[in-house]
Amino acid sequence: MAIQEIKVNQNRIAVIIGKGGKTKRQIEKKTETKLTIESEEGLITIEGEDAINVMKTGEIIKALNRGFSPERAYTLLEDEDIMLDIIDLSAYCNSTKQMERIRGRIIGKEGKSREQIENMTGAEISVYGKTVAIIGEIDQVKNAAKAIEMIIEGLPHESVFSYLDKKKKEAKTNMLEYYY
Repeated sequence: MAIQEIKVNQNRIAVIIGKGGKTKRQIEKKTETKLTIESEEGLITIEGEDAINVMKTGEIIKALNRGFSPERAYTLLEDEDIMLDIIDLSAYCNSTKQMERIRGRIIGKEGKSREQIENMTGAEISVYGKTVAIIGEIDQVKNAAKAIEMIIEGLPHESVFSYLDKKKKEAKTNMLEYYY
């Protein structure tokens, strides 16, 4: 029996449980695990026979806790090459004002910057609280994380997008070389 405990934000418990317990049941069914949710403490205990399933369930809970919808979090189950990465923005900020500015730059006007990074990398991004969470394949996550770090460092968005464009072209070239 494998067990994992995860502390979650109080305001994300409702999302993890879902309407009438729907999300919790879906997670348990998809991963063959049992979730025990201690609402007051914000503590979720995951139990299961298969340690890998328990670990994957933990990743889904972390993704939900970092602002992803259940549908987006379930992509972590689709392929073993899909991973979750979390960037803690508080490591880069000295003030609330600085945190807001960085979050704003990552999201962009009407979400355009975040959307552009998602489109150019194929990764899913959630900016929530003091973190940026990324779901995708290893290279997608690596490129998205690098782009976010460039934005945090204050580089112009054009520089970030030209970096991603270069990475996209490299990936296409590598794909073609692989097949021909």
